[in-house]
Amino acid sequence: MAKIKVRSGRGTRIVEVDDSSNWAGSEFKKIQEAKKAESKDKYVSVGRGTGKIKFSDIPSTESKSTKGMWVSSGRGTKKRKLDD
Repeated sequence: MAKIKVRSGRGTRIVEVDDSSNWAGSEFKKIQEAKKAESKDKYVSVGRGTGKIKFSDIPSTESKSTKGMWVSSGRGTKKRKLDD
């Protein structure tokens, strides 16, 4: 299998990986949930490194509907309601 180059950091580092199928989508969510379940005692720094929370306390992300939300446009002077 061919190696894939992935940029990391702020675009300054290149990491070569074998498989890119677990970087996004439902498979990635499964991997993240497994990591969260096995590491209950680990902490993650938040708030520019000034605070910390348990990794298991991070809420799971779910796709939410944007119907009825307002979106600003222009320079923040216009707004429109999303239909879907």
